[in-house]
Amino acid sequence: MLRALILSLSLALAAPLAGAETATLTVTGEGRVEVAPDMARITLGLRAREATAEGALAAAAGQAGAVLERLGAAGVAAEDLQTVAIRLDPVMVYAENAAPRIEGYEAGTTLAVRVRRLEGLGALLDLAVAGGAAEVGGIVFEVADPQPLEDRARAEAVADARRRARVIALAAGLALGPVVEITEGAAAAAPGVPMLRFAEAAGMPVAPGQIAIGATVRIVFALSLP
Repeated sequence: MLRALILSLSLALAAPLAGAETATLTVTGEGRVEVAPDMARITLGLRAREATAEGALAAAAGQAGAVLERLGAAGVAAEDLQTVAIRLDPVMVYAENAAPRIEGYEAGTTLAVRVRRLEGLGALLDLAVAGGAAEVGGIVFEVADPQPLEDRARAEAVADARRRARVIALAAGLALGPVVEITEGAAAAAPGVPMLRFAEAAGMPVAPGQIAIGATVRIVFALSLP
């Protein structure tokens, strides 16, 4: 009964008219490597409100310049600083029995910052806020060189696929043959298990946790009678 069930779900049998009967088994393997990050990306938002659009843009530009200057003086390289958004919105006033009117303008800019030394991340956030940053966006932790971790995850995924295939083939009373086809899934990075460790002893504490590098493979094995 078990053999019939596994064959019906996992085995693709060639039609008898095609010649000798062949069978294949398709399995998906998963690999996952967790590691402490060594860099981070943060976004900083700045806002300024003035009576005129030109004044709001000038004030926001001044704030952005001040924050960029502070971050540069703290050791952040120019290539790790990027302006990713600039906006200008009218500030509307809605009064009863009156037409809406523009009271002023609010300008804003968003900066993306790549931090290569996590031990200074907390102090860097404090510095940015003191310089005029009104918003601190999500912090994304990364590793500077993910390729070796991705390769380890791929190897684990292949090993997992072989283990699954051996279990299924043994349960079906068949012998696992050579690989017929391999397809790699997209590699992915995801948050892992948080670690009780802070990146900064003073100032804003930041817990970097761990990130997980994952990989999947789809492998088709040939099967035969033992």
